[in-house]
Amino acid sequence: MSSGPTYKVSFRRRRESKTDYVKRLALLKSEKPRLVVRKTNNSTIAEVVAYSPKGDVVRAFFSSAGLTKLGWKGHTGNIPAAYLAGYVCAKKALKAEVKEAVLDIGLASPVHGSRVFAALKGAIDAGLGIPADKKVFPGDERVSGKHINEETPKNFDEMKKIIDREFG
Repeated sequence: MSSGPTYKVSFRRRRESKTDYVKRLALLKSEKPRLVVRKTNNSTIAEVVAYSPKGDVVRAFFSSAGLTKLGWKGHTGNIPAAYLAGYVCAKKALKAEVKEAVLDIGLASPVHGSRVFAALKGAIDAGLGIPADKKVFPGDERVSGKHINEETPKNFDEMKKIIDREFG
């Protein structure tokens, strides 16, 4: 006696377009922690996450919104702020004894020169070993904020010094 047609229901996070499980499995097979970069309208979030069967473990976290507490005067949703978020996150990861990782951009489109790759460049410049092609990074003028106004590059250099002093 059949109870009617059977339907295959995919995972909830897949149905909500939040997780690509094929991509996630490929990243987890590397057995390295992931540098997870996510964009919001007003900030860039960078975190180093290690897999655990009971649930992922966050080893280091930093959001560009936290830059204002350190003295950042500009907007936190731009390329220089994304670079600094990746830079701080990598400094924290190195203190947590994470030496290498792989990039996880989730469902974001991999646009060369975007905030995601600015955060990746910041993490690599801080000393975290992540495989990447240099052609995906934004140019140095964009990373330092010269395309925004005259004040941003000065604030950017000050922030790097503060970050090196506090998280170094």
